[in-house]
Amino acid sequence: MELQITSLDGKDAGSITLKDEIFGLEPRADILHRMVRYQQLKAMAGTHDVKNRSEGTRTGKKFVNQKGSGGARHGDRKAPQFRGGGRAFGPTPRSHAIDLPKKVRALALKHALSAKAKAGELVILDSVTTSAPKTATLRTSFGKLEWLNALIIDGAVVDVNFALAARNIPNIDVLPVQGINVADILRRRKLVLTKAA
Repeated sequence: MELQITSLDGKDAGSITLKDEIFGLEPRADILHRMVRYQQLKAMAGTHDVKNRSEGTRTGKKFVNQKGSGGARHGDRKAPQFRGGGRAFGPTPRSHAIDLPKKVRALALKHALSAKAKAGELVILDSVTTSAPKTATLRTSFGKLEWLNALIIDGAVVDVNFALAARNIPNIDVLPVQGINVADILRRRKLVLTKAA
């Protein structure tokens, strides 16, 4: 697959050949869905908690006779049916993460990249470097390129000035190549890759 390389000024900077086994697949929604769900569940904190009847601070004394009261048999006031008692079957801290094979995760990333390439929403840049961390100049450049909603992936190290200038622009994300992931790719309309990425 042949794609044109552009610069931040919007000028032509040559072309690049992308591998068809990564950018030329037919995207499968089921694999992408599994991966996004895997990421979202892994990111959940799982710190929700309530007090059950063993964690309550009420007395453990038996408050009514076992027989002869004409009412139900009760042990203590920490039972769930009483006000101030413990919660029955309430949430406890746990991990929500599910398993997904490593090969499926790698395939999902290829399908996400292929989906962007097929939709014509993949842009290749020569580099993302700015001389000063100025948001206004970067916003002007993005306006000319019509990037209102984009994920920008740079090489192993992101240019500090560019990262500082871009972080205050809404709907623009900047990541190093190690941080590329399916959920972020699908969340933004444009995917911008540098040659280093």
